[in-house]
Amino acid sequence: MDSESNLLEESSASSSSGFDRDRHVTFLELMYQLLPIQYQTQEINHLTLAYFVISSLDLLGAMDRVDKDIIASWVLSFQALPTKKAEKTNGEFYGFCGSRSSQFPPDEDGDLIHNGSHLASTYCALAILKVIGYDFSNIDSESIAISMRNLQQSDGSFVPVHIGAEADLRFVYCAAAICNMLENWSGMDRQKSKTYILNCQSYDGGFGLTPGSESHGGGTYCAIASLRLMGFIEDDLLSRDNSSSIINAPLLLEWCLQKQAADGGFQGRPNKPADTCYAFWIGSTLRILGGFDLINKKALKGFLLTCQFKYGGFSKFPRDFPDLYHTYYGFTAFSLLEEPNINSLFVELGITEASAWRI
Repeated sequence: MDSESNLLEESSASSSSGFDRDRHVTFLELMYQLLPIQYQTQEINHLTLAYFVISSLDLLGAMDRVDKDIIASWVLSFQALPTKKAEKTNGEFYGFCGSRSSQFPPDEDGDLIHNGSHLASTYCALAILKVIGYDFSNIDSESIAISMRNLQQSDGSFVPVHIGAEADLRFVYCAAAICNMLENWSGMDRQKSKTYILNCQSYDGGFGLTPGSESHGGGTYCAIASLRLMGFIEDDLLSRDNSSSIINAPLLLEWCLQKQAADGGFQGRPNKPADTCYAFWIGSTLRILGGFDLINKKALKGFLLTCQFKYGGFSKFPRDFPDLYHTYYGFTAFSLLEEPNINSLFVELGITEASAWRI
């Protein structure tokens, strides 16, 4: 038997011991210092990976392990800034680049030759800055917000970069979260985005990433969280008068509850295996609706523990190796389950409540 198989067997044997916070903190400290070679192919998403590490440490109450000033300087170094006010409406987006490889130096006049700002990277950058308590008055929020309108399409959706790309609910959510964190809603036409989101609700109650597409756990979260951030739906929706709701909440509730699989985990679509991250995507949707208490919490916790690695972190599927994406969403799932020693989650933004409400 090879060493990888031995590690997986050891991890499986230890998964039933409960949530191991201390090992997870050690795992995150290692990831903060140096990412393993396997992450080389994800260099383009460096800022996103940092978001998973830093926000995870915040959830676990271990922000004393990092230098917030160094983090702030590093994150701000990815921001693309217009050199002239007129550039805010030149069709480009002035947000944050996701990595050094997508960040090009300015020309001799200080103008950007190629602007690699990305909507998802901007969301991650602002979320990190929220977590470390950075003073947002020091951010040129107007440049971000005004130029972000260049990314909104005529149907209300968003593309992530100004040169064009796919448009779907993921980037509507990023835009709504950015506006919420900046406290500046000039960056999007909320009514147009609301119409786009409602057109994504399928016959079965869930939301596809685009109108007419199959309902998907991640798309459903993006839809409901966006509507909540934009103020179009209230929290704990199921306890209110559904006749005035803009979405079919009872049908959505049924769809979400049907996604809890026999092994206790959540699947993103029917006939798919349960996956750690959907405990957040669908669990958070249920939290906003007010239906999270209707799930089998004991079974969900049991599934998540089978994805907990002996040396820290969470994997996508049981008895596999951990990665930062599923590690973070494993922590958020345990926060939803109110695991001791994990901070409360503000599900609409994907960061802790303390960070979300920090002025």
